[in-house]
Amino acid sequence: MSESAAAVRAVVFDVGETLVDESRLWLRWADRLGVTPLTFLGALGACAATDRPVEDAFSLVRPDIDVAAEDAAWAADDPAGLRNSFDADDLYPDVRPALAQLRTSGLRLVIAGNQPPRALTALRAMDLPVDEIRNSAELGVEKPDPAFFNAAAELAGVAPEEIAYVGDRTDNDVLPAADAGMRPILIRRGPWGYLHARRPEAARATVIDSLLELPGLLAGTAVR
Repeated sequence: MSESAAAVRAVVFDVGETLVDESRLWLRWADRLGVTPLTFLGALGACAATDRPVEDAFSLVRPDIDVAAEDAAWAADDPAGLRNSFDADDLYPDVRPALAQLRTSGLRLVIAGNQPPRALTALRAMDLPVDEIRNSAELGVEKPDPAFFNAAAELAGVAPEEIAYVGDRTDNDVLPAADAGMRPILIRRGPWGYLHARRPEAARATVIDSLLELPGLLAGTAVR
């Protein structure tokens, strides 16, 4: 066991497909765009497999789309709906029990991902047992920028080498977290998680299939 793994004092979590199942969100987008669920989910999968940004899935099915304008129109049509956001029903079932177990071990817990402002409100409304919740919109920087991971370390209040960062992607999570000195943990779920777990660079991370593996994985490595 490495020296850094023996001194974990905080865990920082990504959001989409780490804590939140985004299936309903993408299905609502498919309906909004007027295509079948399989079509839009297939476009997202193609982006994941070819390292294209998520935004490309929209232009694949609607070449002339202005996503920001479409989002604004959607908000006007359905101001009270979830639209491109999520709520507590979208949390993966292992989230609350895993966070509760990690909290009892004395670890500091932080949620920090690439999310719009609305997602921050949604996460804070869930009353999760964590110490800090921030996102890229509030921090003013997005993963994989090193400044994002510097900000995450400041939120955690400990040195980077004392942080385990949990995410579903190698490009946005594993590699920049490792480069920042953190201990990267890749969760194998969601299209990016399954694809990226098979890539050579995933060897820089510990791969898990459930957040409930974290308490046992970090047992004996955490310090209070």
